[in-house]
Amino acid sequence: MSAVPYREAARQLLRQTLLDATRSLLEERPWAQITMADIASRAGVSRQTLYNELGSRDQLAQAFVLREAERFIAAVRQAIDAHLDDPTAALAAALQLFLDTAGMDPMVGMLLDDDGTGGLLPLITTRSRPVLDWAAAQIAQAISEGWPAAAPDDALLLAQTLVRLAISYLTVPTDPPGQATQDAVRLLAPFIERSVLPAYAKPR
Repeated sequence: MSAVPYREAARQLLRQTLLDATRSLLEERPWAQITMADIASRAGVSRQTLYNELGSRDQLAQAFVLREAERFIAAVRQAIDAHLDDPTAALAAALQLFLDTAGMDPMVGMLLDDDGTGGLLPLITTRSRPVLDWAAAQIAQAISEGWPAAAPDDALLLAQTLVRLAISYLTVPTDPPGQATQDAVRLLAPFIERSVLPAYAKPR
């Protein structure tokens, strides 16, 4: 592995420090009550440094949500990699893991308990397109790498559906995670077997 250039490493460290400061403040009070000055002060930098690195307040919020989502996507990819011999089981395990892990995460709980005044909930509901697109691309990549026979369009369609189902089950739960996973897999299994592993397709 080649070493990360010093300037890039320093920038990555600054970015993580700013996002860590954001999470620290969010553990104390809602996003609507947090200013850019608060975040800069918690991170130990100037407001101008914060603006230079992450842009506007809305851009910072988006970067924070994406950073938090990376943790879940990494775990989901591990679940997929652990079941490469059975794509249906792999995607079931990935969805189950996401729902269980997100359901226990205090930051996700804070977002879901938001009554609309906290400020961040729209980033995973009404203004969630950037997060959904990014997450779907990550899952589609994992599907394509795990099962190269899958057509790219099919991998992306499956990933988009899984991500939207996961967010829907998380934000408006109607059943326990285990039941939600079983229902989703029962619905998607025929498509998975036909598209992800064409050799499994049954003749019509």
